Amino acid sequence: MFPLSIYRCDPRFVVFLALIIGSFVSVAAFDLTKKDNLAVYWGQNSAGGQQQLSAYCQDDTIDNIVLAFLYVFFGPAPTLSQPEIDFANICNQFNDPTFTGTDLADCSFMASQIEACQAKGKIVTLSLGGATGQVGFSSDSGANSLADRIWNEFLGGSSSTRPFGSAVLDGLDLDIESGSPSHYNTFVNRIRSHTNGASKQYYITAAPQCPFPDAWIGDALDSSNFDAVYVQFYNNFCGLDQPSQYNFATWDSWARSGSNNKNIKVYIGAPASPNAAGTGYVSPSTLANFATSAQNTFASFGGVMLWDASEAVANNNYHVAIKNAMVANLNGPNIPAASNTTVHATKTAPASVHVTGSPTRASPTATKSETSQSTKDVPEVPKGAGADQSFSEDKKGTPVNNSTADEPRATRVNSRFFRR
Repeated sequence: MFPLSIYRCDPRFVVFLALIIGSFVSVAAFDLTKKDNLAVYWGQNSAGGQQQLSAYCQDDTIDNIVLAFLYVFFGPAPTLSQPEIDFANICNQFNDPTFTGTDLADCSFMASQIEACQAKGKIVTLSLGGATGQVGFSSDSGANSLADRIWNEFLGGSSSTRPFGSAVLDGLDLDIESGSPSHYNTFVNRIRSHTNGASKQYYITAAPQCPFPDAWIGDALDSSNFDAVYVQFYNNFCGLDQPSQYNFATWDSWARSGSNNKNIKVYIGAPASPNAAGTGYVSPSTLANFATSAQNTFASFGGVMLWDASEAVANNNYHVAIKNAMVANLNGPNIPAASNTTVHATKTAPASVHVTGSPTRASPTATKSETSQSTKDVPEVPKGAGADQSFSEDKKGTPVNNSTADEPRATRVNSRFFRR
Protein backbone atom coordinates (compact mmCIF):
# COMPACT_ATOMS: atom_id res chain seq x y z
CA MET A 1 0.00 0.00 0.00
CA PHE A 2 1.30 3.44 -0.92
CA PRO A 3 1.45 6.32 1.54
CA LEU A 4 -1.71 8.45 1.67
CA SER A 5 0.29 11.44 0.46
CA ILE A 6 0.78 9.67 -2.88
CA TYR A 7 -3.01 9.29 -3.35
CA ARG A 8 -3.50 12.92 -2.48
CA CYS A 9 -1.17 13.96 -5.25
CA ASP A 10 -2.46 11.60 -7.91
CA PRO A 11 -5.32 13.14 -9.96
CA ARG A 12 -6.48 9.64 -10.86
CA PHE A 13 -7.15 8.96 -7.18
CA VAL A 14 -9.19 12.15 -6.89
CA VAL A 15 -11.42 11.07 -9.79
CA PHE A 16 -11.71 7.55 -8.36
CA LEU A 17 -12.66 8.89 -4.93
CA ALA A 18 -15.30 11.21 -6.44
CA LEU A 19 -16.90 8.30 -8.27
CA ILE A 20 -16.99 6.18 -5.13
CA ILE A 21 -18.55 8.97 -3.07
CA GLY A 22 -21.06 9.74 -5.83
CA SER A 23 -22.27 6.18 -5.87
CA PHE A 24 -23.38 6.51 -2.25
CA VAL A 25 -25.13 9.86 -2.67
CA SER A 26 -28.88 9.44 -3.13
CA VAL A 27 -31.38 12.05 -4.23
CA ALA A 28 -34.04 12.79 -1.64
CA ALA A 29 -37.41 11.49 -2.78
CA PHE A 30 -40.49 13.68 -2.86
CA ASP A 31 -42.04 13.88 0.61
CA LEU A 32 -45.69 14.91 0.74
CA THR A 33 -45.58 15.34 4.52
CA LYS A 34 -43.18 18.27 4.32
CA LYS A 35 -44.43 21.81 4.82
CA ASP A 36 -42.20 23.54 2.28
CA ASN A 37 -43.09 21.81 -0.98
CA LEU A 38 -43.27 23.94 -4.12
CA ALA A 39 -45.55 22.87 -6.98
CA VAL A 40 -45.52 24.68 -10.32
CA TYR A 41 -47.67 24.24 -13.40
CA TRP A 42 -45.89 23.89 -16.71
CA GLY A 43 -47.15 23.58 -20.26
CA GLN A 44 -49.21 26.61 -21.24
CA ASN A 45 -46.37 29.06 -21.96
CA SER A 46 -48.11 31.75 -19.95
CA ALA A 47 -45.22 34.24 -20.02
CA GLY A 48 -43.96 33.28 -23.47
CA GLY A 49 -40.60 31.68 -24.05
CA GLN A 50 -41.49 28.50 -22.20
CA GLN A 51 -38.51 26.13 -22.14
CA GLN A 52 -38.42 22.37 -22.37
CA LEU A 53 -39.47 20.52 -19.24
CA SER A 54 -35.88 19.47 -18.63
CA ALA A 55 -34.85 23.08 -18.00
CA TYR A 56 -37.21 23.39 -15.03
CA CYS A 57 -36.26 19.97 -13.72
CA GLN A 58 -32.77 21.31 -13.09
CA ASP A 59 -34.21 23.78 -10.57
CA ASP A 60 -33.77 22.31 -7.10
CA THR A 61 -36.37 24.64 -5.58
CA ILE A 62 -39.21 22.88 -7.44
CA ASP A 63 -40.66 19.69 -5.93
CA ASN A 64 -43.63 18.97 -8.17
CA ILE A 65 -44.16 19.87 -11.82
CA VAL A 66 -47.77 19.69 -12.99
CA LEU A 67 -48.19 19.24 -16.75
CA ALA A 68 -51.08 21.35 -18.09
CA PHE A 69 -53.33 20.21 -19.67
CA LEU A 70 -55.21 17.14 -20.75
CA TYR A 71 -58.13 19.35 -21.75
CA VAL A 72 -60.51 17.03 -23.64
CA PHE A 73 -61.78 13.95 -21.85
CA PHE A 74 -63.47 12.27 -24.80
CA GLY A 75 -62.60 13.26 -28.35
CA PRO A 76 -65.05 12.73 -31.23
CA ALA A 77 -65.96 9.17 -32.16
CA PRO A 78 -63.92 9.35 -35.40
CA THR A 79 -60.82 9.90 -33.21
CA LEU A 80 -61.59 6.79 -31.16
CA SER A 81 -62.85 9.08 -28.34
CA GLN A 82 -59.25 9.54 -27.25
CA PRO A 83 -58.44 12.39 -24.84
CA GLU A 84 -56.45 15.39 -26.05
CA ILE A 85 -53.41 17.11 -24.52
CA ASP A 86 -51.71 20.42 -25.22
CA PHE A 87 -48.42 21.85 -23.95
CA ALA A 88 -48.32 24.99 -26.08
CA ASN A 89 -44.99 25.60 -27.81
CA ILE A 90 -43.51 22.28 -26.65
CA CYS A 91 -46.01 19.66 -27.85
CA ASN A 92 -49.56 19.83 -29.17
CA GLN A 93 -51.87 18.09 -31.61
CA PHE A 94 -51.66 20.87 -34.17
CA ASN A 95 -47.90 21.05 -34.67
CA ASP A 96 -46.71 17.62 -33.60
CA PRO A 97 -47.45 14.04 -34.64
CA THR A 98 -50.61 12.39 -33.33
CA PHE A 99 -51.44 8.74 -32.85
CA THR A 100 -53.08 7.26 -35.91
CA GLY A 101 -56.78 8.02 -36.13
CA THR A 102 -56.76 10.29 -33.07
CA ASP A 103 -56.11 13.88 -31.99
CA LEU A 104 -53.88 12.67 -29.16
CA ALA A 105 -50.44 14.25 -29.53
CA ASP A 106 -47.40 11.99 -29.49
CA CYS A 107 -45.04 13.71 -27.03
CA SER A 108 -42.85 10.66 -26.51
CA PHE A 109 -39.72 12.78 -26.95
CA MET A 110 -40.53 14.09 -23.46
CA ALA A 111 -40.08 10.65 -21.86
CA SER A 112 -36.39 11.12 -21.10
CA GLN A 113 -37.07 14.57 -19.65
CA ILE A 114 -39.79 13.26 -17.34
CA GLU A 115 -37.62 10.39 -16.19
CA ALA A 116 -34.66 12.71 -15.58
CA CYS A 117 -36.92 14.97 -13.55
CA GLN A 118 -38.08 12.03 -11.45
CA ALA A 119 -34.49 10.92 -10.97
CA LYS A 120 -33.87 14.25 -9.25
CA GLY A 121 -36.50 13.45 -6.63
CA LYS A 122 -39.34 15.45 -8.17
CA ILE A 123 -42.78 14.19 -9.05
CA VAL A 124 -44.34 14.93 -12.43
CA THR A 125 -48.13 14.82 -12.62
CA LEU A 126 -50.73 15.53 -15.30
CA SER A 127 -53.47 18.12 -14.85
CA LEU A 128 -56.90 17.38 -16.31
CA GLY A 129 -59.24 20.21 -17.22
CA GLY A 130 -58.52 23.89 -17.49
CA ALA A 131 -61.05 26.66 -17.96
CA THR A 132 -61.88 25.86 -21.58
CA GLY A 133 -61.57 22.14 -21.10
CA GLN A 134 -64.18 19.82 -22.56
CA VAL A 135 -64.61 17.80 -19.40
CA GLY A 136 -67.20 16.01 -17.32
CA PHE A 137 -68.99 12.68 -17.07
CA SER A 138 -72.59 11.69 -17.72
CA SER A 139 -72.31 8.41 -15.84
CA ASP A 140 -70.14 6.30 -13.57
CA SER A 141 -69.30 4.07 -16.52
CA GLY A 142 -67.88 7.05 -18.40
CA ALA A 143 -65.76 8.02 -15.39
CA ASN A 144 -64.46 4.48 -15.06
CA SER A 145 -63.72 4.31 -18.78
CA LEU A 146 -61.59 7.46 -18.74
CA ALA A 147 -59.82 6.36 -15.55
CA ASP A 148 -58.86 3.07 -17.17
CA ARG A 149 -57.63 4.82 -20.29
CA ILE A 150 -55.55 7.37 -18.38
CA TRP A 151 -54.06 4.64 -16.20
CA ASN A 152 -52.99 2.74 -19.31
CA GLU A 153 -51.80 5.72 -21.35
CA PHE A 154 -50.12 7.95 -18.74
CA LEU A 155 -49.63 6.00 -15.52
CA GLY A 156 -48.74 2.41 -14.63
CA GLY A 157 -50.73 0.52 -17.24
CA SER A 158 -49.87 -0.39 -20.81
CA SER A 159 -51.15 0.79 -24.18
CA SER A 160 -50.00 1.23 -27.76
CA THR A 161 -50.88 4.91 -27.38
CA ARG A 162 -48.71 6.33 -24.61
CA PRO A 163 -48.11 10.05 -25.24
CA PHE A 164 -45.00 10.06 -23.02
CA GLY A 165 -43.66 6.73 -24.21
CA SER A 166 -41.97 4.71 -21.50
CA ALA A 167 -42.26 7.46 -18.88
CA VAL A 168 -44.71 6.73 -16.05
CA LEU A 169 -46.18 9.86 -14.49
CA ASP A 170 -46.51 10.16 -10.72
CA GLY A 171 -50.19 11.01 -10.62
CA LEU A 172 -53.00 13.31 -11.67
CA ASP A 173 -54.35 16.76 -10.85
CA LEU A 174 -57.99 17.74 -11.35
CA ASP A 175 -58.37 21.38 -12.39
CA ILE A 176 -62.10 21.17 -13.07
CA GLU A 177 -63.75 24.50 -13.84
CA SER A 178 -66.71 23.67 -16.05
CA GLY A 179 -69.18 20.94 -16.85
CA SER A 180 -71.02 18.72 -14.41
CA PRO A 181 -69.54 18.08 -10.94
CA SER A 182 -70.89 14.53 -10.96
CA HIS A 183 -68.96 11.25 -11.02
CA TYR A 184 -65.49 12.62 -10.21
CA ASN A 185 -65.46 10.56 -7.03
CA THR A 186 -65.98 7.48 -9.22
CA PHE A 187 -63.08 8.55 -11.44
CA VAL A 188 -60.75 9.05 -8.48
CA ASN A 189 -61.78 5.80 -6.84
CA ARG A 190 -61.13 3.91 -10.06
CA ILE A 191 -57.64 5.39 -10.34
CA ARG A 192 -57.03 4.41 -6.72
CA SER A 193 -58.11 0.86 -7.46
CA HIS A 194 -55.40 0.69 -10.13
CA THR A 195 -52.72 2.12 -7.83
CA ASN A 196 -53.39 -0.32 -5.00
CA GLY A 197 -50.40 -2.62 -4.75
CA ALA A 198 -48.44 -0.67 -7.37
CA SER A 199 -44.66 -0.67 -7.15
CA LYS A 200 -44.56 3.14 -6.90
CA GLN A 201 -46.63 5.75 -5.14
CA TYR A 202 -49.15 7.77 -7.11
CA TYR A 203 -50.59 11.13 -6.10
CA ILE A 204 -53.98 12.69 -6.83
CA THR A 205 -54.45 16.42 -6.32
CA ALA A 206 -57.10 19.01 -7.15
CA ALA A 207 -57.00 22.74 -7.82
CA PRO A 208 -60.24 24.20 -6.40
CA GLN A 209 -61.00 27.90 -6.32
CA CYS A 210 -60.82 29.49 -2.87
CA PRO A 211 -64.58 30.13 -2.50
CA PHE A 212 -65.78 27.29 -0.29
CA PRO A 213 -67.18 24.81 -1.16
CA ASP A 214 -65.87 24.43 -4.69
CA ALA A 215 -68.68 24.19 -7.25
CA TRP A 216 -67.16 21.50 -9.45
CA ILE A 217 -64.86 19.29 -7.41
CA GLY A 218 -66.32 19.75 -3.92
CA ASP A 219 -68.30 16.51 -3.86
CA ALA A 220 -65.30 14.44 -4.90
CA LEU A 221 -63.10 16.18 -2.34
CA ASP A 222 -65.47 15.03 0.40
CA SER A 223 -65.92 11.48 -0.78
CA SER A 224 -62.64 10.46 -2.46
CA ASN A 225 -59.03 10.15 -1.38
CA PHE A 226 -57.00 13.16 -2.53
CA ASP A 227 -53.42 13.77 -1.41
CA ALA A 228 -53.40 17.56 -1.72
CA VAL A 229 -55.40 20.56 -2.89
CA TYR A 230 -53.80 23.51 -4.67
CA VAL A 231 -56.31 26.17 -3.67
CA GLN A 232 -56.34 29.06 -6.13
CA PHE A 233 -56.21 32.19 -3.99
CA TYR A 234 -56.41 34.54 -6.96
CA ASN A 235 -59.01 35.99 -9.32
CA ASN A 236 -61.43 35.63 -6.42
CA PHE A 237 -62.84 37.77 -3.63
CA CYS A 238 -60.87 35.54 -1.22
CA GLY A 239 -57.57 36.05 -3.03
CA LEU A 240 -54.22 36.92 -1.54
CA ASP A 241 -54.80 40.57 -2.42
CA GLN A 242 -57.93 40.56 -0.22
CA PRO A 243 -56.42 39.60 3.16
CA SER A 244 -59.61 40.34 5.09
CA GLN A 245 -61.43 37.63 3.11
CA TYR A 246 -58.53 35.22 2.66
CA ASN A 247 -59.89 31.88 3.87
CA PHE A 248 -57.07 29.38 4.26
CA ALA A 249 -58.43 28.64 7.76
CA THR A 250 -61.65 27.33 6.22
CA TRP A 251 -59.76 24.96 3.95
CA ASP A 252 -57.55 23.83 6.83
CA SER A 253 -60.59 23.05 8.99
CA TRP A 254 -62.16 21.07 6.16
CA ALA A 255 -58.89 19.21 5.51
CA ARG A 256 -58.56 18.02 9.08
CA SER A 257 -62.21 17.23 9.78
CA GLY A 258 -64.32 17.14 6.63
CA SER A 259 -62.03 15.64 4.00
CA ASN A 260 -62.15 11.94 3.23
CA ASN A 261 -58.37 11.96 3.76
CA LYS A 262 -57.63 13.61 7.11
CA ASN A 263 -53.96 13.87 6.17
CA ILE A 264 -54.60 15.84 2.98
CA LYS A 265 -52.26 18.78 2.39
CA VAL A 266 -53.47 22.27 1.50
CA TYR A 267 -51.29 24.49 -0.68
CA ILE A 268 -51.52 28.23 -1.16
CA GLY A 269 -52.07 28.70 -4.89
CA ALA A 270 -50.70 31.97 -6.23
CA PRO A 271 -49.90 33.70 -9.53
CA ALA A 272 -46.15 33.92 -10.14
CA SER A 273 -46.26 37.37 -11.74
CA PRO A 274 -48.63 40.31 -12.19
CA ASN A 275 -49.40 39.03 -15.70
CA ALA A 276 -50.26 35.50 -14.57
CA ALA A 277 -53.71 36.42 -13.24
CA GLY A 278 -56.26 39.20 -13.32
CA THR A 279 -56.13 39.71 -9.55
CA GLY A 280 -54.38 38.12 -6.62
CA TYR A 281 -50.71 38.71 -7.34
CA VAL A 282 -48.65 39.78 -4.34
CA SER A 283 -44.95 40.51 -3.93
CA PRO A 284 -42.53 37.71 -3.04
CA SER A 285 -42.19 39.01 0.49
CA THR A 286 -45.97 39.16 0.96
CA LEU A 287 -46.49 35.62 -0.32
CA ALA A 288 -43.59 34.48 1.85
CA ASN A 289 -45.40 35.95 4.85
CA PHE A 290 -48.60 34.10 3.93
CA ALA A 291 -46.67 30.86 3.53
CA THR A 292 -44.60 31.05 6.70
CA SER A 293 -47.64 32.08 8.72
CA ALA A 294 -49.47 29.03 7.39
CA GLN A 295 -46.50 26.83 8.25
CA ASN A 296 -46.65 28.05 11.83
CA THR A 297 -50.42 27.96 12.18
CA PHE A 298 -52.12 25.26 10.13
CA ALA A 299 -51.59 21.54 10.49
CA SER A 300 -52.65 20.84 6.91
CA PHE A 301 -50.28 23.28 5.19
CA GLY A 302 -48.13 21.57 2.58
CA GLY A 303 -46.54 24.33 0.55
CA VAL A 304 -47.15 26.74 -2.30
CA MET A 305 -48.47 26.22 -5.83
CA LEU A 306 -47.58 28.69 -8.57
CA TRP A 307 -49.07 29.43 -11.97
CA ASP A 308 -46.84 28.98 -13.76
CA ALA A 309 -43.17 28.04 -14.28
CA SER A 310 -42.60 30.42 -17.19
CA GLU A 311 -44.11 33.34 -15.27
CA ALA A 312 -42.01 32.61 -12.18
CA VAL A 313 -38.75 32.52 -14.11
CA ALA A 314 -39.61 35.66 -16.08
CA ASN A 315 -40.47 37.44 -12.82
CA ASN A 316 -36.93 37.37 -11.42
CA ASN A 317 -37.23 33.72 -10.31
CA TYR A 318 -40.17 34.51 -8.06
CA HIS A 319 -40.42 30.87 -7.02
CA VAL A 320 -36.92 30.79 -5.55
CA ALA A 321 -37.70 33.51 -3.02
CA ILE A 322 -40.85 31.66 -1.92
CA LYS A 323 -39.10 28.33 -1.54
CA ASN A 324 -36.20 29.85 0.37
CA ALA A 325 -38.58 31.56 2.80
CA MET A 326 -40.44 28.32 3.52
CA VAL A 327 -37.25 26.35 4.06
CA ALA A 328 -35.81 28.99 6.38
CA ASN A 329 -38.96 28.96 8.49
CA LEU A 330 -39.21 25.19 8.93
CA ASN A 331 -38.06 25.33 12.55
CA GLY A 332 -40.97 27.56 13.55
CA PRO A 333 -43.51 27.10 16.37
CA ASN A 334 -45.27 23.80 16.98
CA ILE A 335 -48.34 23.17 14.87
CA PRO A 336 -51.63 23.22 16.85
CA ALA A 337 -53.72 20.08 17.24
CA ALA A 338 -56.68 19.52 14.95
CA SER A 339 -60.05 20.84 16.11
CA ASN A 340 -63.21 18.78 16.38
CA THR A 341 -65.14 21.04 14.01
CA THR A 342 -66.30 19.24 10.89
CA VAL A 343 -66.39 21.11 7.61
CA HIS A 344 -67.58 19.47 4.41
CA ALA A 345 -66.76 20.66 0.91
CA THR A 346 -70.29 19.82 -0.14
CA LYS A 347 -72.31 20.90 2.85
CA THR A 348 -74.40 22.76 0.28
CA ALA A 349 -75.07 21.55 -3.23
CA PRO A 350 -73.12 23.27 -6.03
CA ALA A 351 -75.09 26.25 -7.26
CA SER A 352 -76.01 26.70 -10.88
CA VAL A 353 -73.02 27.84 -12.87
CA HIS A 354 -72.91 30.31 -15.73
CA VAL A 355 -69.77 29.70 -17.79
CA THR A 356 -68.80 32.46 -20.14
CA GLY A 357 -68.29 31.17 -23.61
CA SER A 358 -68.34 27.56 -24.70
CA PRO A 359 -65.42 25.21 -25.15
CA THR A 360 -64.03 24.88 -28.64
CA ARG A 361 -61.61 22.45 -30.17
CA ALA A 362 -58.93 25.10 -30.30
CA SER A 363 -55.86 24.57 -28.14
CA PRO A 364 -56.42 25.27 -24.43
CA THR A 365 -55.73 28.39 -22.49
CA ALA A 366 -52.45 30.06 -21.82
CA THR A 367 -52.63 30.75 -18.12
CA LYS A 368 -54.25 29.33 -15.07
CA SER A 369 -55.95 32.69 -14.65
CA GLU A 370 -59.63 32.34 -13.93
CA THR A 371 -62.29 34.58 -12.52
CA SER A 372 -64.42 32.59 -10.11
CA GLN A 373 -66.48 34.69 -7.75
CA SER A 374 -69.52 34.39 -5.58
CA THR A 375 -71.70 37.33 -6.52
CA LYS A 376 -72.82 37.50 -2.91
CA ASP A 377 -69.33 38.29 -1.69
CA VAL A 378 -67.69 40.18 -4.53
CA PRO A 379 -66.27 43.32 -2.90
CA GLU A 380 -66.55 45.49 -5.98
CA VAL A 381 -69.23 45.37 -8.66
CA PRO A 382 -68.64 47.10 -12.00
CA LYS A 383 -70.60 50.30 -12.36
CA GLY A 384 -74.07 49.68 -13.70
CA ALA A 385 -74.16 46.00 -12.78
CA GLY A 386 -77.56 44.79 -11.69
CA ALA A 387 -78.34 42.02 -9.25
CA ASP A 388 -79.01 39.56 -12.06
CA GLN A 389 -75.85 40.24 -14.05
CA SER A 390 -72.68 38.16 -14.08
CA PHE A 391 -69.25 39.32 -15.18
CA SER A 392 -66.02 37.79 -16.43
CA GLU A 393 -62.85 39.42 -17.70
CA ASP A 394 -61.54 39.76 -21.20
CA LYS A 395 -57.88 39.12 -22.05
CA LYS A 396 -56.85 42.46 -20.54
CA GLY A 397 -58.85 41.97 -17.36
CA THR A 398 -61.67 44.35 -18.33
CA PRO A 399 -65.04 43.31 -16.85
CA VAL A 400 -67.43 41.93 -19.47
CA ASN A 401 -71.16 41.46 -18.89
CA ASN A 402 -72.16 37.89 -19.77
CA SER A 403 -75.73 37.78 -18.50
CA THR A 404 -79.16 38.93 -19.47
CA ALA A 405 -81.93 39.92 -17.09
CA ASP A 406 -83.67 36.60 -17.76
CA GLU A 407 -80.71 34.41 -16.78
CA PRO A 408 -80.36 32.96 -13.27
CA ARG A 409 -77.94 34.75 -11.05
CA ALA A 410 -74.48 33.29 -11.52
CA THR A 411 -72.45 32.19 -8.53
CA ARG A 412 -69.21 31.49 -10.43
CA VAL A 413 -67.82 33.06 -13.55
CA ASN A 414 -65.18 31.28 -15.56
CA SER A 415 -62.52 32.91 -17.71
CA ARG A 416 -58.88 32.38 -18.61
CA PHE A 417 -56.42 34.30 -20.71
CA PHE A 418 -55.80 32.64 -24.04
CA ARG A 419 -52.31 31.79 -25.14
CA ARG A 420 -50.41 34.76 -26.44
